Amino acid sequence: MDRVSSTGNIFPAGRDDITSQFGLIWQVLKEPLIVPALKLLVVVCLGMSIMLFIERVYMGVVIVFVKLFGKTANKKYKWEPIKDDIEVGNSAYPMILVQIPMYNEREVYQLSIGAACGLSWPSDRIIIQVLDDSTDTTIKSLVEAECQRWASKGIDIKYEIRDNRNGYKAGALKEGMKHSYVKQCDYVAIFDADFQPEPDFLWRTIPFLVHNHEIALVQARWKFVNSDECLMTRMQEMSLDYHFTVEQEVGSATYAFFGFNGTAGVWRISAVNEAGGWKDRTTVEDMDLAVRASLKGWKFVYVGDLKVKNELPSTFKAYRYQQHRWSCGPANLFKKMAIEIVKNKKVSLWKKCYVIYSFFFVRKIVAHMVTFVFYCVVLPATVLVPEVTVPKWGAVYIPSVVTLLNAVGTPRSLHLMFFWILFENVMSLHRTKAAFIGLLEAGRVNEWVVTEKLGDAHKAKLPGKANKKPRVRIGERLHLLELCAGAYLFFCGCYDFAFGKNRYFIFLFLQSIAFFIAGFGYIGTFVPNS
Repeated sequence: MDRVSSTGNIFPAGRDDITSQFGLIWQVLKEPLIVPALKLLVVVCLGMSIMLFIERVYMGVVIVFVKLFGKTANKKYKWEPIKDDIEVGNSAYPMILVQIPMYNEREVYQLSIGAACGLSWPSDRIIIQVLDDSTDTTIKSLVEAECQRWASKGIDIKYEIRDNRNGYKAGALKEGMKHSYVKQCDYVAIFDADFQPEPDFLWRTIPFLVHNHEIALVQARWKFVNSDECLMTRMQEMSLDYHFTVEQEVGSATYAFFGFNGTAGVWRISAVNEAGGWKDRTTVEDMDLAVRASLKGWKFVYVGDLKVKNELPSTFKAYRYQQHRWSCGPANLFKKMAIEIVKNKKVSLWKKCYVIYSFFFVRKIVAHMVTFVFYCVVLPATVLVPEVTVPKWGAVYIPSVVTLLNAVGTPRSLHLMFFWILFENVMSLHRTKAAFIGLLEAGRVNEWVVTEKLGDAHKAKLPGKANKKPRVRIGERLHLLELCAGAYLFFCGCYDFAFGKNRYFIFLFLQSIAFFIAGFGYIGTFVPNS
């Protein structure tokens, strides 16, 4: 039976009852439960924001000091060219092992192998080791043929395979170190399959290790060859440039510690062995080794002016997988190693605090969670609960300063800062989820998906007039989590536009659009399956 409202309008009783029930439930739960919970979340998020703000300002001050007073690696540690010795000949030069782990790298294997074989070093003092875990027999044959081609030119190159993929990259590197010829090597340089070192790479890194026996690792910077490919690669460049320009430089200058980037670095083999070698307990075997070596008292050097060319993931699918691994692994490693770091007796209290609080907790956990939980969940929720407010310094000033400090690493992209903010908020959804998975050791904690490299393949496949339009399955481009987040933000934006007073709706609408764009897969380069 329909009912007549006080204004004379007739509404179906069913719909009116349902609306009344939702309104009643909301009012019953709002004051005793929702408001206190949201206030607590606001306080926690503001606390995390302050932690991140202090961390960014601290690193900003240190990097300015480093640049002004020239506290670079070349001045802090002894570096001089390795001199020829007529009496001993090439034996004056240390023996170098170059490892190139790869997995089904059809598009880039020639680039990395060619660059490694082109490294300038006495030919009888360097061994190139290609660790091929490929499961595609065709690609395996191609990689082996490439190795044979370089071997015919006089290069000492070893093609090594396994009958399983246990441990993924860590397992391959570990197996590679077991070969008898490795025992004669002093240092090991590692390059992923898309990395192309310049010929003088070893001449610029090895002297640090030869003349400073306390140094275990020399890390070079990455140079992105496809940063201008699309807007997504430009956003990645901004984030990674800050990591290399500030985070790695500060770690090297202050505590001689930073996370090994897994490639474009040279290790002292004795330090690797002392630290326990490669372990596959997390998806960040590089960071794991770096932390364990640091706890043994070894020091690391970052050489920021030495750049190694490599490729950024240009498809959204590849980037999501990469960010899951890079966010889940550190959180999981933090859980596994926190107590070990605290109990360590070889390093100072300040260094332990730096590793636990700054390196792990703030950068690897807080940074992800505050970005998504605060700006994409809690802040929008305050629109629906006006009893809870966020101070302007927490909602505007702190994130503005943090954003500006992050953007200094890539001056050429300052005009893209607005897009970078929206993109980073979208990616914070996956990073936060991955961090929780790592901390809780949930289902995908050890998921390892090799980041897809395209090389020049996608350029050759660009559709011309004669090509048919590729078929795209909707499921390949739809991402439910992004769509749900976009819908939530859009709803909050509409509510704020209609009833709110703080004008968050401008940000909420823009951020919801960013989530929708990602949710429908219209981001990055799309490469149809051949």
